[in-house]
Amino acid sequence: MSQGASGFAADIDTPPLPGVSRFIHTLDLNRYRNKQTLVRYVLNSPVGWDEQSRTGRSARNVHRTPRSARGRTGRWERGHVARRASAAGASVGEVFRLIRQGRAATRSDIGRLTGLSRTAVTLRVTQLLDKGLVVERAEGGSTGGRPPVRLWFNTDGGTVLAAALGASRAQLAVCDLAGTVLNEAEFGVDLADGPEVLFTNAVKYLDQLLAESGRPRDTLWGVGVSVPGAVDVATGTSLSPAVQPGWGDVAVADYFTTRFGVPTRVDNDVNVLALAEHRRHPDVDDLLVVKASTGIGAGLIAGGRLQRGALGAAGELGHTKVCDAEDPEDAACRCGSTGCLEAVAGGRAIAEACAELGRPVSDAFGVAELVRSGDPDALRLVRQAGRRIGEVLAGAVNLLNPGLIVVGGDLAHAYEPLVAGMREVIYQRATATATRTLRIEPSEMHARTGIGACATLVLDDVLSRRAVDALLC
Repeated sequence: MSQGASGFAADIDTPPLPGVSRFIHTLDLNRYRNKQTLVRYVLNSPVGWDEQSRTGRSARNVHRTPRSARGRTGRWERGHVARRASAAGASVGEVFRLIRQGRAATRSDIGRLTGLSRTAVTLRVTQLLDKGLVVERAEGGSTGGRPPVRLWFNTDGGTVLAAALGASRAQLAVCDLAGTVLNEAEFGVDLADGPEVLFTNAVKYLDQLLAESGRPRDTLWGVGVSVPGAVDVATGTSLSPAVQPGWGDVAVADYFTTRFGVPTRVDNDVNVLALAEHRRHPDVDDLLVVKASTGIGAGLIAGGRLQRGALGAAGELGHTKVCDAEDPEDAACRCGSTGCLEAVAGGRAIAEACAELGRPVSDAFGVAELVRSGDPDALRLVRQAGRRIGEVLAGAVNLLNPGLIVVGGDLAHAYEPLVAGMREVIYQRATATATRTLRIEPSEMHARTGIGACATLVLDDVLSRRAVDALLC
């Protein structure tokens, strides 16, 4: 039974666009089984409402179903929609981002969130399945027919390497695509030995960790490296010759990319930590991360974005002069100046003070161990270091008004006395407005702070929407 075009047109819910009525009147409605098919057909017209209205061309002539497709209802239509979807709409990288973030668990979720057609969704999901970035599993709970199928980010679909190269020790790890540490190691560092020695040792350890993890090199997606001091992130080059002699203009990224054959991301150690902490606190757009270890540095998230400064040198708290440094002329800093915060409150300075009191420790981690054992002199020295750090942070709080300060690094293992000293001075010297809602918290990444942050650094790059699009499109 057929229905008049005008009656059918009046009965469908169509957008108020020019030429709708005239276009629908030209259609042979007997070809369409229901209103939904007609609406989909019209909305995907390559000529469009305005063109039909202007030219008056017959939709039957423009959209005649190819003879080879007749009898296979919807196949030509679906192919046409897929071509349109491939030219516009959410890319495969965007679909992967939704799955990775847990926002889309089914194909229906993807279609609802992106507006892609069913065919376009299937195409993108198939690409991700073939690459191993996504897996699908049937889940229980079905009351009949096929069980529901969910899409999951395949964290075992590849491997990344993390190398947190510090001033006194290096932490290295093999991680899956979620940043979960599969195997790890560390070794002592003396930056005076130069970059070649440090990098050679790091590569040796990483190769060994890969072998022990059963992860061949062809599963690698990238390497994340952090180093102390300023870094040109565009080239992966270290830019800190004054603070670390022999480390100026060192091509860190090129070294690791050449050895492992995958992209390498390099950044300052505290910037890497700031990025990782921001992911853990996505609701905080203004965040200050303080790393108190051998040296002292800060990473700044302002307005939800990492601030590196004009030359990548932002956050050098350790080389700020402190007003209450005793005998600043005697407090020589490795940067060549005197009276710097690092020279009086850094891990090396506290370790030397402990050694003078008969508690021989060599680094910040050893100082923290003394504090945890209840040593009164170590407690006093760490609290005083916290006060000096707080003096510098009070100015930063007034200037930047962060909502959260996260404290990490080896000295943060002595968190209570360190932060007690910091709080004391910050709340004395910063304005009441700037501190009204300020929170100060320990880093949740603990002993794996460095390697976890390096894994995050490289994963955010190699699994970004743009990178996945470039890989699969």
